[in-house]
Amino acid sequence: MSRTSAALKPPADAVMPVRHPDAPPAGELLGAHYGECFGCGEGQTHGLHLEARAGEGVRITAEFTVRAAHQGAPGLAHGGVLATALDETLGSLNWLLRTIAVTGRLETDFVRPVPVGTVLYLEAAVTAVAGRKIYSTATGRIGGPEGPVAVRADALFIEVKVDHFIDNGRQEEIQVAMNDPDQARRARAFEVNP
Repeated sequence: MSRTSAALKPPADAVMPVRHPDAPPAGELLGAHYGECFGCGEGQTHGLHLEARAGEGVRITAEFTVRAAHQGAPGLAHGGVLATALDETLGSLNWLLRTIAVTGRLETDFVRPVPVGTVLYLEAAVTAVAGRKIYSTATGRIGGPEGPVAVRADALFIEVKVDHFIDNGRQEEIQVAMNDPDQARRARAFEVNP
């Protein structure tokens, strides 16, 4: 990014991220962390339906197709939708750390327009960890994984306890997620932003 704020620069004592030993293997499709998530959930008619895959180290690749419901200007993706795609991809990184974290800060650069019908190819990586702070970066490309950069972002995620969601979410949805017999799916429901 051209002008990343000081809040997104890791401190001198930050450490390199370490992939959790129980993280999904490279190449594995992560699936939706929560069915009603606008970014990745299958329960959202106009959602992004973003699909993320575990990469090597603490990296993720993802993609989604910009549909007519995602327009801002005629025939072009809305900038907020593109920022959501970046945020969703960056948030998925936390699954590789096996950490529950929320977005503390997201700075996005919009480099070129993204037309409706375009597949946006995203790649994200955790760059550093300092206590509860997780620093990460992402790019979104059009025309293929090696195509021109359309959007990019730097982010700061903050590790939280599951109580963050329990205390602030709608109780009906929290109970459904907490009662899910699939432990992995139950844990993933709380991995991304409130």
